[in-house]
Amino acid sequence: MTPQPFAPGTSLGPLAGEVEAALGELDRARAVARLWARDHTLWADGPGEIADRLGWLTVADDMLARVPEIEAFAAEAATAGVRDAVLLGMGGSSLAAGVFASAAGGAAGRPRLTVLDTTDPAAIAALRARLDLDRTLFVAASKSGTTIETVSHLAYCWGLAPDGARFAAVTDPGTPLADLARERGFRRLFENPPDVGGRYSALSYFGLAPAALAGADAAALLRGGLAMAEACRAPAARNPGALLGAAVGAAARAGRDKLTLVLPPALAPLGGWIEQLVAESTGKDGRGVLPVEGEPIGPPGVYGADRLFVALSAAGEGSADAGLAHGLEALARAGHPVVALPPAAGGGAAPIAEALGGECFRWEFATAVACHLLGVHPFDQPNVQQAKDATARILGGAAADPSALPSAEVLAGAAEGGYVALQAFLPPSAAHDEALAAARLRLRERHRVAVTAGYGPRFLHSTGQLHKGGPARGVFVQIAGDDPVDVPIPGADYGFARLKQAQALGDLDALRALGRPVARIAPDGLAALGA
Repeated sequence: MTPQPFAPGTSLGPLAGEVEAALGELDRARAVARLWARDHTLWADGPGEIADRLGWLTVADDMLARVPEIEAFAAEAATAGVRDAVLLGMGGSSLAAGVFASAAGGAAGRPRLTVLDTTDPAAIAALRARLDLDRTLFVAASKSGTTIETVSHLAYCWGLAPDGARFAAVTDPGTPLADLARERGFRRLFENPPDVGGRYSALSYFGLAPAALAGADAAALLRGGLAMAEACRAPAARNPGALLGAAVGAAARAGRDKLTLVLPPALAPLGGWIEQLVAESTGKDGRGVLPVEGEPIGPPGVYGADRLFVALSAAGEGSADAGLAHGLEALARAGHPVVALPPAAGGGAAPIAEALGGECFRWEFATAVACHLLGVHPFDQPNVQQAKDATARILGGAAADPSALPSAEVLAGAAEGGYVALQAFLPPSAAHDEALAAARLRLRERHRVAVTAGYGPRFLHSTGQLHKGGPARGVFVQIAGDDPVDVPIPGADYGFARLKQAQALGDLDALRALGRPVARIAPDGLAALGA
């Protein structure tokens, strides 16, 4: 099935003229042809972090030949009795694999995949308590091989099970992680094509190898990606990726920079991956698009004039159930722009996997196109380093300043066109998920702004770039408490509690330095937000 551009139910409303103008710009710039030609001048004068970051355009085709080795790796682990696979990775190194495993994994006899992307000691201790180490495989994933969280996780897990047969790694050639994997005799080392950036690496080893452990169909994921890639060679107006990119870019230029995702249950896990891709790619130089995922649709009156709604469909189902469809129709009638995307793929034996692969390529292409229209570099993340540097100073002994503005004062500054970001340095859990979701709705109703939520330090590798480099219209509430129990990190003079606290205080420091309004509250204050 050839992926199509927009589906019935699309109503661009006030954006129709802007999207048409953006498509004209893309045609005049020969943007589609230049993107496929890997022309760095589509985004910047110089090739830095562009010429060596466009491998995602063809990596699905390259990976097809690697499917047998990926499948053999997964089958061998299952045959060896592995029942839990723990992926040690942050942001783009782990998000896609987690999505694929959650939405398209779960095959009988295959391990359960858990993504360890927190430094919260309580969460790490809870994971350790439920693992049978003799039946666990740890997979360390890092493009650079030096990501502090992944290095710390690997040191901890090696201390639990110092046996190379219980470890695998995914990284670029020549990294410290690749060297360590060889030195310790890891079960498997996957060296990824180095011209693929982290958040564009879904259809590479980073997304495929860990997900295959859980039974995700790597070949089907790639088939979906390849079908979408072929469709994205068409002229912009008939090109699923370019047309979506034109809508996202034109919306942001018109002040509708809150990209609100409406996902069917089968594709719901994709929201966090899209969030990272779009936020970290577009959010810089004072520009950017804020993805809003996991937010229930409300009546038109709770939204300002800063929203673009994008509804996805999975193979064999509509973009939403009857209630959501009715909600989208009401939004369109009220003048909010709504884009309905048809299934990305799904005619094969593994329709969800094909749809996921297709959506990954569609959104990668769309994001690159939107960045061209916004005039930003899609493949760097200049502001991420600010929080990293502040964290390193605190870990090195510099005094940490936990002072922040009162939450009432910060939230009073949440004006229409802005947003509220809840930053939870808490152990990820169903209870905290529910509390954050409830706070988001209360704050949306009260302030009529988009409200996002993310766990730290996970969000630092995702929306953290946009928080600092994007439009200065956000207000921030950090939720952090004490860690009564610590988990040591072998080889470090600090444990996970100190690392997490340093990351929270480091981000607080980075936001303050940029003049961003930020509050810091204890976990028990979450229930009062927006009340």
